[in-house]
Amino acid sequence: MVRTTGSTVLVAAFVSLAAAAAGQTPAPFPRPGQPAPPTPAQPVLTAAPPVQPRSAAEPGEPTEATLGAPLYPSARFIASYDAGRGQRYYLFGTEANFLQIVTYYKTVLRQKGDLVFEVPPIHMFELGKFREETMAFAPSVTVKDYTWGGSLGYLNPKRGGAPERYKTIIQVVPAPPVVPR
Repeated sequence: MVRTTGSTVLVAAFVSLAAAAAGQTPAPFPRPGQPAPPTPAQPVLTAAPPVQPRSAAEPGEPTEATLGAPLYPSARFIASYDAGRGQRYYLFGTEANFLQIVTYYKTVLRQKGDLVFEVPPIHMFELGKFREETMAFAPSVTVKDYTWGGSLGYLNPKRGGAPERYKTIIQVVPAPPVVPR
């Protein structure tokens, strides 16, 4: 427990009076005839690293047109899996961090999406309505941080592939094809 004495309070009051007398108390408005105070230096803002354009898709790789969803420019296709009910989901890896990817999709999709899990961070953007009778998953873009908790990242399944690990994984679930009735 800290005790203050009358002398401690007196010393604090004296120090603040001395500072005021020395002209250290900021004035809310400049007085006539006084030069304007110098403006404080602005912090230097560094730009985010540039997003590298997405390389041309290899044969058999999904594109934005086939997925019906935007792809982060530097994302690399990893694999696709059968989701059931005629749907597939597609995994893409990127070396960009989780927040960078989430910000990109917030901007491009013009929606805030939902932080589904805080630990590890997983953010989901819905692309359409879920129809239980025809879908296994809602059409969506899901972003997961694979560097959370000190993890080195998602291991690249392609032997000798670069990068060795991906910081963030993007899962895209397109809407299933419309079957005419």
